This record gives sequence, structure tokens and C-alpha cells, in this order.
Amino acid sequence: MTIKKAFIFPGQGSQYVGMAADLYENSVEAKEMIKTADDALGINLSYILFNGPEGQLKQSEFTQPAIFLHSVILASLIRTLSADAVAGHSVGEYSALVASGAVQFYEAIKLVRERGIAMQEAGIEKPGTMAAIVGLDENSVIQCCNEASSEGIVQCANFNSPGQIVISGDVNGVKKAMELCKVKGAKLVKVLQVSGAFHSPLMNSAKERLKAALDNTHFYNARIPVYANVTAKPVQDKDEIKNLLYEQLTAPVPWVEIINNMIKDGVDEFYEVGPGKVLQGLVKRINPDVKTFGIDKFTDVEKYL
Repeated sequence: MTIKKAFIFPGQGSQYVGMAADLYENSVEAKEMIKTADDALGINLSYILFNGPEGQLKQSEFTQPAIFLHSVILASLIRTLSADAVAGHSVGEYSALVASGAVQFYEAIKLVRERGIAMQEAGIEKPGTMAAIVGLDENSVIQCCNEASSEGIVQCANFNSPGQIVISGDVNGVKKAMELCKVKGAKLVKVLQVSGAFHSPLMNSAKERLKAALDNTHFYNARIPVYANVTAKPVQDKDEIKNLLYEQLTAPVPWVEIINNMIKDGVDEFYEVGPGKVLQGLVKRINPDVKTFGIDKFTDVEKYL
């Protein structure tokens, strides 16, 4: 029986100071890719990756290309372990697209930085926030957001795992929804430290800026299915991929549905490729029966060389 493997790529929040430093030291290919990224962006991204400070690494314009770069290097180093399908959480979708051959690394890193800057600026222009809601079902959280929208914009942004949902919107809307979720019996309601209301209508201005960057980027049909953030369904057509990246900024990420669809389509093993262990934890909560692996450090890569 052939085992179907999926690579899944983390999003914002998985970054840490010192990321990819061991890859740079141990792999000529990693070193070349990091230098290429610095040149492409015209900034010393590698310095921020290796040394921080953490405050700077947390800014979207650096966080997003940092996570993307780390993930894409790892995917390239483990290419003998071929994936049958890929998916990424929010900005992780860009790493997934490079791994699927839908966009070239050199162009994608510029696109990801542009996305980070656009989202950061949208967050300044229309300040908002995000909050994690734990221990409440999907319908209850949606209902609370609908009720709270009389106070301001608020919607579900990430359906991360059963009972773990992130909401996003302007401060008043999110605050009201948090109160309603508490009343409904949520175990934990917590504001997240983010620079904007990602995956909500407050990102509309970022969409327009991203559209110009998407139009200047060459896309190709993906070699393997990419389970898209917007639809949770597999996509390979280049034009559809591009449109979905545009829609993704204001649409919620149905991560539970993405993972369930991949499992339904026969995926047995999930490899989180990139910094941290967030997605492995989510997959385990979505379905404890599938196998999960993490590839973050050079020692993880060595197992597959």
C-alpha cells in the first residue's frame, strides 16, 4: 500500500529568533537560498532571522518572508521525500505553492514581502485585533460574531481545530464577540498580539496592493494539488491559484476542513515543513489517527537526506 504524504506549511506566529541559522551553517543550498532572498528583497533578512530583535521579527513585513524562506528551504532540502499534496496556513500557502511548482522561489519571496508590508499598512490604516476562542463550537462562535457586528466589524478568521477558532475585526466588534463567547461558555477567550485584523474586511486596502504584486508575478499550473485557504479544496490551475491568493486576505482560513479534505482524499502522513510545531498540534486535534512529523531544524532534515 502506498502511503500518501502531505506537506503543510506554517503561518505567522511560528517565527523565532535564530530560525534557519543551523540550515545556513550546514547546507550550501540553504546558504545560497538565504543570500538570494537578501538580494531579491534588498534587505538583510538573514540578520533578522538569525539575530532578531524579536520585536522586528514580529513585524509582518519581516515575519512573513522569514517564515516563508525557512519553510521553502526545508522543502527544497527534503525533496527526495516527495509530497502528494500540499497546504499552508495563511502566508504558509505561498510556501506550499513554491513546493508545488506553481510559483518560483525568487518571485515568491518578493510577493510575500509585499503581502507583509500591505497587511502591516492596512493594520495601521484601519486598526483592528484578533482573539482566540477555545472550547466553543463553530456555529456558536459564528452566532456570537453575527450578534456582535452591531458594535463593529468581526468575523471568524481561522477555524484551526475543533474548539479552537480565531476571530478578527475592529476592537469594539472583537471585544463584544469575546464577551458573548464567554457567556456562551467558552473555556478561554484571549486577545492575540497581532499588527492588524487579518482575514477580515479590514484588510481590503491590503488586497488592492497585493493585486498589483500578484499581477506582476508569473504563476504556473501546480504539479500536485494545493488545498486552498479560501475553498479548502485542491487547486492546480494557475489563474485560479492567483485569484484565491487575492481573496485569501479577507477570507477565513478553514484549516479543519482543509485537513479533513486531505484525509478524505487519502493522505496518511502530514509533514509540517517550517518553524515550530503549531500545525502538528492542530492536525492531531482534528484527527488523532493520522501520523504527523515536524521538519524545522537541520537535524530533522538529515533523517531524509
